[in-house]
Amino acid sequence: MQIDLNFWAILSQWLFLLKGIAWTIGLTAIAMFIGLIVGIACAWARASGPVWLRWLVGSYVEIIRNTPFIVQLFFIFFGLPSLGVRLSPEVASIIAMVLNLGAYGTEIIRAGIENTPRGQIEAGHSLALSRVQVFVYVVLPPALKRVWPALVSQCIIVMLGSAVCGQIATEELSYAANVIQASNFRTFEAYIVATLLYLLLAVGLRRLLNWAGPKFIFGS
Repeated sequence: MQIDLNFWAILSQWLFLLKGIAWTIGLTAIAMFIGLIVGIACAWARASGPVWLRWLVGSYVEIIRNTPFIVQLFFIFFGLPSLGVRLSPEVASIIAMVLNLGAYGTEIIRAGIENTPRGQIEAGHSLALSRVQVFVYVVLPPALKRVWPALVSQCIIVMLGSAVCGQIATEELSYAANVIQASNFRTFEAYIVATLLYLLLAVGLRRLLNWAGPKFIFGS
């Protein structure tokens, strides 16, 4: 059997691929920034918030963690318009990615918070720090340090999950690969290239976050 491969038919569309890569990076960056903030806030709520807030956040976490990402995305993009809320594909993708990362990040960060020695918290209170100051300066940095590898892995999962967003016409990398293969019927080559590009993005993101975490986030 003769295999006829023509990767140039894919690589010649490099501008379209580059646009897809840019959208994937942009969606991931925004989702990571907002999603980690949501995760930190919800982790605090589950660990130290009032009962009603713990229940509310717990319900959000369970709903997101026990439903497929594509269903969440379709609900936001196709379901909300029935309530009069119409969103662009890009905005719907960001919201879905933020909600997903926020829910998983909540449990990851909460695990780090609950492993904080009680003596550190009491030492913060003895210095007349408020509850918010104790959380921000005493509890959160070492908690993030403990769970950072798990958070990095979750961020990469969300980045790879952005490939689903092409199903609602968000022009990220998988959408670009779909359009290119539909125009030249080089399906095998298109998805080989897309796979390699996602691999490079995942490796690059992991290295970036492993470098940035100690340097800028928990200061070790």
